[in-house]
Amino acid sequence: MKPQSIKPNKPSPGLRLPAEWERHEATWLGWPHNKSDWPGKFTPIPWVYAEIVRRISAGEKARVVVESKEHERQARTVLKSANVDLSNVEFFSLKTDRGWTRDSGPQFVKNSDGVAQVNFKFNGWAKYRNYQKDRHLPGFISKKLGLLSFLPEHNGRHIVLEGGSIDYNGKGTLLTTEECLLEEKVQSRNPGFTKDDYATVFHDYLGITSVLWLGKGIVGDDTHGHVDDLCRFVNKRTLLLVQEKNPKDDNYKPLQENRERVRDFMLEDGSKPDVQYLPMPQPVIFKGQRLPASYANFYISNAAVLVPAFDDPNDKLALGIIGELIDDRPVIGIHALDLVWGLGTVHCLTHEQPA
Repeated sequence: MKPQSIKPNKPSPGLRLPAEWERHEATWLGWPHNKSDWPGKFTPIPWVYAEIVRRISAGEKARVVVESKEHERQARTVLKSANVDLSNVEFFSLKTDRGWTRDSGPQFVKNSDGVAQVNFKFNGWAKYRNYQKDRHLPGFISKKLGLLSFLPEHNGRHIVLEGGSIDYNGKGTLLTTEECLLEEKVQSRNPGFTKDDYATVFHDYLGITSVLWLGKGIVGDDTHGHVDDLCRFVNKRTLLLVQEKNPKDDNYKPLQENRERVRDFMLEDGSKPDVQYLPMPQPVIFKGQRLPASYANFYISNAAVLVPAFDDPNDKLALGIIGELIDDRPVIGIHALDLVWGLGTVHCLTHEQPA
């Protein structure tokens, strides 16, 4: 199956990347199946997914990608046991390598004609070799839903971009990191690209007029700097930035440097964003490995904000801070100590499709 795209691949005027808090038609998830993502700890993972699907399907369609009819049967069994209303859950059968739909799925955009897709290239985070199946997800979705799709190109190249590497306010401002998109020696996405190259791509295909660049991401993140563990928009003017209070922690210095950077940020209208701060949990270490545990990896669904929780004293504080800033829907903690062993949590495995 070849990824679907329109020809020519030039974008149409007026494309806009909606904010996550805007109304969704659905959320896409990939039902877990790759046990190597959670080696030795896979058994609880489907039950964590079930709770996420239960919360999401209360306010929108949960569109779940499965491997086969048997895989769908297994998913249905777990979801029924978890008291999920299956009337708002749809299953789509596609062979995949992993279930991190935030990164392998398309970017959904809107214009005067409705919803369309921008199908960036996925290359396994420029790290893993088993991604050939995942790269077909955007084309699969556009074919199933009949959505117009664009293949983003610049200087004759199909642009590599994962959904977790960007965050956006729906008004024309996008947030990302230099570590992820500009690093040349480690997990290089688009070798030779400059900030100006990215600004052009983001403007032409996502309607972005202001790109805000942070430095490094958090320790333990195998994507090498995804912004959705680091800093998020919670409304069109407010950024929520994670901070580490312990000077001896490896995250302390890079997070302080990012705090300095945001002081110079300007939104699309020329104004400065309001910046609020989110604590980090205590280091989560499993089998000697520091994991990318961060409260910033929350997901804003129609019915609730789903926040990863780590059985940590800061869980309650983080939920409270997010609840004060997003007060139009409940804020709910999702047990993520097992989930983060897969090196990602709630935001990484969900992908909103705007209404």
